Amino acid sequence: MRRLVVNADDFGFTHDVNQGIVEAHREGILTAATLMATGAAFDDAVRLARENPALDIGVHLVLVGEPPFPRTLVQLISAVALRRIRIHDELLSQVRRVLDAGLRPTHLDTHKHTHLLPPVLDAVARISAECGIPWVRRPFDFWSPSEGVPWTTRGASMALGALRSSFSRVLAQYACRFTDHFTGFQITGRYTAAQLARLIRALPEGSTEFMCHPGVCGNELRAARTRLKESRQRELRALTSPEVRASITESGVQLVGYREL
Repeated sequence: MRRLVVNADDFGFTHDVNQGIVEAHREGILTAATLMATGAAFDDAVRLARENPALDIGVHLVLVGEPPFPRTLVQLISAVALRRIRIHDELLSQVRRVLDAGLRPTHLDTHKHTHLLPPVLDAVARISAECGIPWVRRPFDFWSPSEGVPWTTRGASMALGALRSSFSRVLAQYACRFTDHFTGFQITGRYTAAQLARLIRALPEGSTEFMCHPGVCGNELRAARTRLKESRQRELRALTSPEVRASITESGVQLVGYREL
């Protein structure tokens, strides 16, 4: 059996991102989203989560980007190495904000995949166990369409694959659950409906998480500090396209949330 979780990152980032995520859920194939406790539109996302109970909610843990966090991954690596960030305490406070809002998250992932850093991974896995949030993203692409993907991105994805075994061991140590497969890293912001339909047809047996970033490119998103702007609108069109929905049906793929795995 092939089961697919379609998970949107950045819920709570801006109001127009929230709008796109909900539209992708109501009109398309989106089954889950991870909520940014630090996002400017957090309260709006909480309201929308309550209005859409079929949408699985996770926590999108943030350690990089806007102040008070380091702006870049290089700066974060330096801060972690120098122990300038109380990683566990910071991430636990973000999870608690989501819990205090009355939501019961099912899964955890990190902004910019920062839990590829061993100290961050250890903190995320501990929080998964401590808070009873069973699922943690394992962000290693099994396959992606190659069209439009820069060789640097493909190379980075292949290099990260070397971490898969040690990463999985840490998750297993804390009894964290993870999908059999993952995809979406290489094609973020770059795929069409046709490419997404082809990826769905190529899904292997077992469970797969597809990471996506839908949104409506309004004024709030245009003013935000992110490279993903117009591309979120393109992802939304792909996620809601009849061609992609048809590929799910024709391939016999079961769309699920984490609660159903």
